[in-house]
Order: sequence, then C-alpha cells, then structure tokens
Amino acid sequence: MALFSDIDSFLGFKSRLGGLALLLIFSSFKLSAAPILILGDSLSASYGMPEDQGWVQLLREKMPEHSIINGSVSGETSAGGLRRLPALLESTQPELLLVELGGNDGLRGFPPKQLKNNLTKIIELAKEQEVKILLSEIMVPPNYGPRYASQISAIYKELAEEHEVTLMPFFMEQIVTDSSLMQRDGIHPNQKAQPAIAEFMLPWFEQAL
Repeated sequence: MALFSDIDSFLGFKSRLGGLALLLIFSSFKLSAAPILILGDSLSASYGMPEDQGWVQLLREKMPEHSIINGSVSGETSAGGLRRLPALLESTQPELLLVELGGNDGLRGFPPKQLKNNLTKIIELAKEQEVKILLSEIMVPPNYGPRYASQISAIYKELAEEHEVTLMPFFMEQIVTDSSLMQRDGIHPNQKAQPAIAEFMLPWFEQAL
C-alpha cells in the first residue's frame, strides 16, 4: 500500500510541511522594529557615569525589539543638535525621534527665539523624513528669573501645538528636587536616578510608536 494514495495528497502534505518549516524559521528570529533616535544633551548622554548605566541603556533592555540609537552629546545645544541631525537621520533611518534639547541654551542665556527657531527646524527635518517626534519639555533653574523661565517653557507647548507633535513633561521635574538622585553639581541625575527615568520614558515611547 502506498504512503500517499495519489499525487494530490502528496502535494498537499508537502505544502503543509513547507508551511510548518517556514513558521518555525520565522518564529526562531525576533523581528526588529524600526529604530528610535534620541537627540539630547548630557541628561541623556549618561554624564558622570558609564554609558551602560544610563537610562538609555536601561530603556534598551525594556524595549529589546527596538534598536535605540543614542545621539546625545554632553553640552549639546539646540544649534548643535540641528547641525548633527541630517547625518543622524540618514544613518539611522529612525521611526521615532526623541528631542531632548534646550537645557544648555537656557543655561547659557540664549534668546528664546533662537531656541524656538532651532527646534522648529529639527522638527521640520524629522517630519520631512516621516519620522514620529516626541518632544521633551525642559526647565531652566529659577535663578534665571521667572520671565526667562516662562518664555523657555512656553516654547515647547507652542511647538507641540503648531507642529502637532507629542509633548512629554520634563523627566527631571521630580528628580531634581531629591538630592539623593542628583550629582553634586545639582544639575545632572546620578546613577540611582536612571531606573526611574527609564520607567518614566517607557510609556511615552510605547505610546508614541
């Protein structure tokens, strides 16, 4: 007695076997989602600690299906981020861009109009590439005066409304008031603060994607 009664049953079995093999092959590989690019300053660049202890690395561990590229540079201004962005967009082809810039502009007392112009161009460049944008608010120290601080803060709300991008609250707002989470300079979060920042970031990234 033949194993297969006719050629049709044999071909049907072969087709099912091939489908099963393909399923096993694809299930053995974790498909990577489109990359995420972080364009920030020292708050995202693991300032004062090894890079693998910073919140970006901790976020990578929470989102293993994504490639997270950290394009942050300590001391970076909005102008510096704007200069570097075209090359970063070309090399990484991100699905999502986190813009975490403006703190150093504020610390140096740069004009709010200059900051808004630079951030506007950053947003426009990303939109031209159909990249989703997550814009992080920033805050300047109160010793710069309430008028200047309010002008800087207003920029991010204006940009979010004008360009219809997602605005994320400043992730340092709760951390900066806790000295146990800050480095001695009173500006940068320490290693102990990094898990809390990663936990704060996760839902915003997931929602933006």
